[in-house]
Amino acid sequence: MTSEFVQYSLNNKVATIRIDDGKRNALSPQVLSEIYRALDQAESDGALVILTGRESVFSAGFDLHVMKRGGRNALGMLRAGYALTARVLAYPHPVIAACNGHVMAMGVFLMLSADYVIGSRGDFKISANEVAIGLTMPRVAAAMLHHRLNPAAYQRAVNLSEYFNGESALRAGFFDELADPAQLMPRAESCAEELRELDQHAHKASKRRIRAALIRKIRFSIPLDLWDAAMMGLRGARPR
Repeated sequence: MTSEFVQYSLNNKVATIRIDDGKRNALSPQVLSEIYRALDQAESDGALVILTGRESVFSAGFDLHVMKRGGRNALGMLRAGYALTARVLAYPHPVIAACNGHVMAMGVFLMLSADYVIGSRGDFKISANEVAIGLTMPRVAAAMLHHRLNPAAYQRAVNLSEYFNGESALRAGFFDELADPAQLMPRAESCAEELRELDQHAHKASKRRIRAALIRKIRFSIPLDLWDAAMMGLRGARPR
């Protein structure tokens, strides 16, 4: 599969989906579309997935240039990003997120939709910084943070836009483990090999059983979050 910003490779039933726009891995409409196509290809290949980014950054979140222009493109980008969390949550095989470094906002919510998250050690920032930039935390985003974080960290992440480093992110629940940057992908590949030994039908059924309510909540919340975003754009003011 050939794409401009998302690379897809398949080895022994493990698909690596690498986001690389050469910059901050902003989740633009094109990047999101390419991620969806890569996930579709992985599912067609019956593959486990390693989702990763480029050197020192997993993703900085939605493309702010598209956000600032507003209109249908911005709302379409938000819809695709929010829905991507449900797509990954329901993926029928294990998904490992290998976080290369910095990860912000929508990048965090995408990362947290994986089954297992490996972070990089280093001076990196992990944050859902919506409140810091004047945005009420979207319902979908709050649901993803609640899905993974411990209660105290969840409150700080949502209400205070706390910036976590690797160690504090591990304690908070963003990461399941940490690896040195040079060992991130080898560790992710080793983890994928371990998870291939699971009964994949039981994995799929169990995952969907325990995540059914969360996925329904996300799908119900998307139009509400899009309405909030549209109203914010029409008023030119911060949401209350």
